[in-house]
Amino acid sequence: MQKVDYIVTGEYVLTMEEDSQPIQNGAVVVKDGRIVEVGKAEEINKSYAPEKIIGGDAKVVLPSFVNTHTHAAMVYFRGIADDLPLKVWLEEHIWPQEARWLSPEFIRDATELACLEMLKAGITVYNDMYFFEDSSAEVLKRVGMRGVLGAGILDFPTAQAKTPDEYFRKAEEFIQRWHGDELVVPSVAPHAPYTCSPETYQRALSLAEKYDLVVHTHLAETEWEVNEIRNRYGRTPVEHLENHGLLQSRVVAAHCVWLADEEIEILARRGVKVSHCVESNLKLASGISPVVKMLKAGVKLTFGTDSAASNNDLDILSEVSIAAKLHKTVSGDPTALDAKTALLMATKWGAEALGLGNRIGTLTVGKEADLIVIDLRKPHLSPIYNIYSHIVYAAKSSDIDTVMVRGKVLVNGRKAVTIDEETVLKRAASWKEKIVG
Repeated sequence: MQKVDYIVTGEYVLTMEEDSQPIQNGAVVVKDGRIVEVGKAEEINKSYAPEKIIGGDAKVVLPSFVNTHTHAAMVYFRGIADDLPLKVWLEEHIWPQEARWLSPEFIRDATELACLEMLKAGITVYNDMYFFEDSSAEVLKRVGMRGVLGAGILDFPTAQAKTPDEYFRKAEEFIQRWHGDELVVPSVAPHAPYTCSPETYQRALSLAEKYDLVVHTHLAETEWEVNEIRNRYGRTPVEHLENHGLLQSRVVAAHCVWLADEEIEILARRGVKVSHCVESNLKLASGISPVVKMLKAGVKLTFGTDSAASNNDLDILSEVSIAAKLHKTVSGDPTALDAKTALLMATKWGAEALGLGNRIGTLTVGKEADLIVIDLRKPHLSPIYNIYSHIVYAAKSSDIDTVMVRGKVLVNGRKAVTIDEETVLKRAASWKEKIVG
């Protein structure tokens, strides 16, 4: 009997490999942070002696969720300016608050709240675009969660920097400090075509190419943005970036709501990954992204929550459920965005978009053990006929019982293991009093 750290068992095991079928009464074997076998529990139990068995009957085991677009520390601005269009929300409310409050301390404290929320929702890696990302990285290391962290780059002054040169100097220093870390993956994050010049985008792309990193940006989020970029440059945002050679496979573009058919073809041809932020887009009335058309064109689609200031939560399972239903209605096709495709977007495809597909995203032998266990013994989850549709259309993030990252349990029985929840919530309340005071 080979000694291992964990055997994770479930009534269903979903590997989320493209052509895989659910493994009934399955198990995942974990040793030294990696998956060493996946199969039927009956066979696995004959070969391995675990230190601990987790999961069990009425459980489903699957890869943890990937959040491909957020601004994690904005959880401290959750609900501060709701029911507003994006431009007003940003310029009259969020940017002034950021100018007043952003600091390494703010980012550290807010990021811990965001990590707590995401972990309990089964998210173990998030793609961030914000400021003072060293503070975020320190939290991730302490908590044991993954993050692809991009220092935001803009053409105007913020709390982070005053000039483009300063933004890029600080971004490269951040990259050099964290490049090669097992949990923290740096990225380059030019904000959007309306806040970054073509020259800024070109510098960002060159920096990403130098260190082989993801470029994370907003793109074609609102009708206002399309009109603004057309007025400035004579092209739509997608055409504008394409004209300057700025679209390629390392780019993760958030939103992509306002797209013509020919622009979808450009994104597909260039291998651009798209983060679909359906709840934020709906709440800000930004529009509905042409997800079904993009899927048919071969664009790699993923899910992002956007910030908790515009969503107002960090819950990928909620995004999955809403998107899978919404796109059936807007396309007039009840087969559009089926349940398994939606789960692929939330797991495997998300990991691939962030350059992590060789490490996480599926329950595959040799990959790192990032997984979740959902408790199926709930009234709203009974009975079960199709486990994929059950997760997408019936499960809630509150049904997630266990969360593991790199073979370490970070949530056990719905309780965070590496975060003091009470302290984090008290700290958030204290920050709220400062902000409104």
